[in-house]
Amino acid sequence: MKGTGTAGDKPAGNTGISSSGKETVFFSKGMIAGILGVVVIIIVLFFATGMNGSSNAGPVVPAQKCADTAVAYANANLVQPGTTVTLDSVTEEHELYRISVNYQSQSFSLFTSKDCTLLFTTTPVNMAAPRPTPAPTKAPVKTVRPTVDLYSMAFCPFGTQAETAIRPVYDLLGSKADFRIRFITTPTGTTIDTVSSLHGPAEVKEDAFQVCVAKTQPTLYWEYVRLFNEQCYPQWTNTASLDTCRKNVTSLLKINHATIETCSQGADGFSLLQSDSEAADRDGAFSSPTLIINGVEYRGARTPEAYKQAICNSFETAPEECKTTLSTTAATASGSC
Repeated sequence: MKGTGTAGDKPAGNTGISSSGKETVFFSKGMIAGILGVVVIIIVLFFATGMNGSSNAGPVVPAQKCADTAVAYANANLVQPGTTVTLDSVTEEHELYRISVNYQSQSFSLFTSKDCTLLFTTTPVNMAAPRPTPAPTKAPVKTVRPTVDLYSMAFCPFGTQAETAIRPVYDLLGSKADFRIRFITTPTGTTIDTVSSLHGPAEVKEDAFQVCVAKTQPTLYWEYVRLFNEQCYPQWTNTASLDTCRKNVTSLLKINHATIETCSQGADGFSLLQSDSEAADRDGAFSSPTLIINGVEYRGARTPEAYKQAICNSFETAPEECKTTLSTTAATASGSC
């Protein structure tokens, strides 16, 4: 199932092999509620596979040693390039080890069997199994005017982090390349209320609002995104505050709020999100954020300078602006999912 309820195509807390040959865990399109998934796996573990005290389990590995193994495995196989998981603590829970970790300023729990062979996110991962051979990184495709598509979700901390990081690059190269923020959603019908996204209906509403701002007020779009992410995104779980904040932003920018709402709640909003969804499927953009430059997925640091270099490498002839050095510091990923 693609992107229903609180999800997208490759689950957050669920693993799938990416085009790089790595398994990906965090903020992917297709998640079936991570916490619920862990509970389901625990039930399956106890009652379906019979590992609770069964003879199938191997020797018990000390908790700290297993936690170190799991974190090392996650860093080698489960996280996005250029990022790391760090260990907070490990405890015993229901014949499992609960391993509390920190990933890009967010706290998560992983679970392992006590023999430290199985790692559980929302599906079991056999840490002893051979790893797939990573696909080679694709060479950049060079064009006169690169196309830069950043696939995101309005309420994904790592998506908003990437949007913040790419803004200085847009300011620098926006007249030389075509930049778009595109949204990872799943339309299942023909109206806006049949669209689902990772963080629920409120996220669909904002995704649709943003694509309509981009369509009707393109010169104000990036400033709308900046102000929304700074002022409104932290309130995304409070519908009333979020709506008020959104109106404050459109008022500040002199955007006709009613016109954007009409677009976002109607056929135009649906059509724009459907177009983004089709593009995401075509580009293989299943996790937030995914940056596609001239059809090639970028895998690297989420900093303005790293993004700039990747885009500049995609010009047939790099413009003078590419000599400008931007920040090498990643924006903070704030919020939770």
